[in-house]
Amino acid sequence: MFIMLSVAIAPALALLSYFYLRKEIAKEPSKLLLHSFIYGAILTFPILFIQHVIQEEELLSSLFIHQALVTSALEEFFKWLILVIAVYKHVEFDDPYDGILYGASVALGFATVENILFLLNFGMDAAFIRALLPVSSHALFGVVMGYYLGRAKFSASKKAKNEIMYAFLASFVLHTIYNSILIIKGMELLLIVPFMLFLWLLGLSKVKKAHILSHHKRMEKHEYYMREEI
Repeated sequence: MFIMLSVAIAPALALLSYFYLRKEIAKEPSKLLLHSFIYGAILTFPILFIQHVIQEEELLSSLFIHQALVTSALEEFFKWLILVIAVYKHVEFDDPYDGILYGASVALGFATVENILFLLNFGMDAAFIRALLPVSSHALFGVVMGYYLGRAKFSASKKAKNEIMYAFLASFVLHTIYNSILIIKGMELLLIVPFMLFLWLLGLSKVKKAHILSHHKRMEKHEYYMREEI
């Protein structure tokens, strides 16, 4: 059991550590980062319950609508909602890059519990492929969502509202494409590899842009300080 839990949790911790270490200003991980991970983990249960009810009651006849649209919308909406309600206005969210950290943390909390439940039911044979696909994809959806929330946090109020909506829409569209690929039988492996490469390139480009935004924010504060001194 301990080995299985370690295998299930390790990919999420590795990815979160990677994005944390990419932060340019080194400091101790905040409590909010841990709380974000826990929020994402707790979210797993109501989301899985809703999905189970939809499936058991056969509320949707189309596999595409169920798997690609509804599942993606549910998961990304609840992650987005938690970030907006519990994280967005928090005092520790004080840098554009923090959006990426908190977005990835919520997403990886969800992915970790989902991964544990999957390995408990189906064994460890799929542990490696799940680390490469579901866990990594959730992390990258969270990175994209967090990037736009980081932009919103330090934008004018009117523009911030648009950025907050982009945070949900961008992650929802990416998740929908990912799920759509997985239901194309016989072609899923051929299509998912280039999509994951694209997703990683997109995620890393958002990391780079968030660093630029963080740099500009620090420079503005520095210039203001210098003007005060003069």
